[in-house]
Parts: sequence; C-alpha cells; structure tokens
Amino acid sequence: MPKQEVTSADLAVPNGHFSQAVTASASGRLVFVSGMTARTRTGEVAGPGDITAQTHQVCRNLKAAVETAGGTLDDIVRVDVYVRNMEDFDAIHAVRRQYFTGVPPASTLVEVSKFVNKDYLIEINAIAVVQDGPGEGA
Repeated sequence: MPKQEVTSADLAVPNGHFSQAVTASASGRLVFVSGMTARTRTGEVAGPGDITAQTHQVCRNLKAAVETAGGTLDDIVRVDVYVRNMEDFDAIHAVRRQYFTGVPPASTLVEVSKFVNKDYLIEINAIAVVQDGPGEGA
C-alpha cells in the first residue's frame, strides 16, 4: 500500500519520528488496531520500568496485529501514543525509527496518569490501510 508523506513549508519540521500528514489510497481495507501495551504473548509485562524494552514490545505487538490483518508496518498511516512520562519522548522515537523505516505514520503522543496495569509505561493504537489481496474486496 503506497502511502505518501505530506510536508508543509508552513509547519515546523517534526521533532520526533512522525509525518505532519500522510495520504493513503482508500482502495484498501482500513484496519483499526486497538491499544497495544507491553504485554507479551503469555500475558506478562515486558521490561517493567524500561521504556525502551516496552516500546519494542509494543511495536512487535503492532506488527503482529497488522500482519495478521494482511499488512505490514508500512501500511500504518496513524498512531496515537500514550505514555506515563513525556521525558521518554526521545527513547520512544529512537525505537520507532527501527520499526517504521519508510514513511512514518502521522502521530499524536500524550502523557497520561494511569494505565490499566501499573507496570505499563506506553500504549499505542494504530490505523492501517491494507491493500486487498487476490480474491478480497469491499
């Protein structure tokens, strides 16, 4: 699914790994990925107290969800990121650069006071546009 970054000369350059805006063909299927946390496949929290380890787990979880829907991380056009500590911004974006290697998704990042598990440091939900495969359609 080709997506394109939209960059306006009237806006500041993003200070993290995200696009100001993204366009994507609407001919595919929209995939809405629920908030992914640092829970491993077995339900344990990866990296308690470690934002880098938790961000890696969250990105792996996003990857698993979008791949199961028939897409890739490159198909993700938007993410919403919720963090316990805004001071983790640089560490989070360093990890994101490892997973979102093409056009980065449009993004919002906000600090929150609580998650459903006291050990969670980050949660990310996503929207992807996945191209229909052979035999698939609207």
